[in-house]
Amino acid sequence: MRWIYKVSSPNETMVLDPDIETVAEQRDTLPEAGNVYDHDETLLVTDLFDTAFVRARTEFESFDEMVAASPSDADSADELERIHHGEWDEFVAETSDFENEKGLVMAARDYWVAKRLNLT
Repeated sequence: MRWIYKVSSPNETMVLDPDIETVAEQRDTLPEAGNVYDHDETLLVTDLFDTAFVRARTEFESFDEMVAASPSDADSADELERIHHGEWDEFVAETSDFENEKGLVMAARDYWVAKRLNLT
């Protein structure tokens, strides 16, 4: 499966292949793991669910907007813990390309790693 979607510029297309191993095998060199992610580094939820990913895979312009639109009293990604798991799964299924939170999170993780490895 290959995801192709438009990003901010109308003439710019971003391609993300969810099979990171296949893409990595096609590269002559890859960065060292230590240069991609530092264990002491804080990964913000809005970095994981960046604008390009959210726009391409959901009905929303940003992750904050998605959280605020959810059936909860959460207004932003900072308040994500306010959303009950069952509500969030149903909301994700209705407003994104994914059946549940797990699918959304795994795709966002793969997208984030691919970006860090310059595979996108």
